[in-house]
Amino acid sequence: MNTSTNGAQRSSARSLGEAMSELAVTLQQHYTSVEDTLQSITDSAMTLIPGTTDASVTLVIERRSVESRAATSDTAREIDHIQNRLREGPCLDAVWEHHTVQISDTDREDRWPSFAPAAAAAGVRSMLCFQLYTHGDNLGALNLYSDTYGAFDDDAVQVGTLVATHGAIALIAAEHEDQMQSALATRDVIGQAKGIIMERYDVTAARAFEMIRTLSQDWNISVAELADTIARREDPGPPQPT
Repeated sequence: MNTSTNGAQRSSARSLGEAMSELAVTLQQHYTSVEDTLQSITDSAMTLIPGTTDASVTLVIERRSVESRAATSDTAREIDHIQNRLREGPCLDAVWEHHTVQISDTDREDRWPSFAPAAAAAGVRSMLCFQLYTHGDNLGALNLYSDTYGAFDDDAVQVGTLVATHGAIALIAAEHEDQMQSALATRDVIGQAKGIIMERYDVTAARAFEMIRTLSQDWNISVAELADTIARREDPGPPQPT
């Protein structure tokens, strides 16, 4: 191998390494919400993975509800909806069974007899799907689409695996952050509701919380929902049957 080829390969590797480092920083520092993280993953896939013309993330919530998220185009969103409706396709297989699933030619694909013709009719010629993460009952896949036959080669698989790995770590962290923010917000609302009851009925903080808890059971609503109603000084309505 000549010197110029070696230099080009080193330059390419260095560029990819720099791009992946920037991706890691972006995913872990600049985006904290789940939606921002998902969008960053698909945007990065479009930029970094050769052959990609569209991208999306498929999330399976509690192993039942299939959602298309952060799609970069209407085509990507349509393909996700087709898979959800037919309950077959490479993205779902990547979520449930395999780490990586690839279609080189949707016109000749026979593993998904209903999905493949529908994808071809939508203008998708090849696909590459990565299992993004499995976290409890929630699963996800990173989906790449191309309007060219055989668009995804070994380099695309390698870079896609790195993007999916970084994305999975960032997505789990973002979900944890969202849960923490939600818990803090709920705690604040309960604190406000307790304060209102303490002032109105001249009771201690412990007794105020006991009143909220008991009333939430009697009215068949959650403590957080009742606390929010009290904090907004609204009437939750008549008790619901348990």
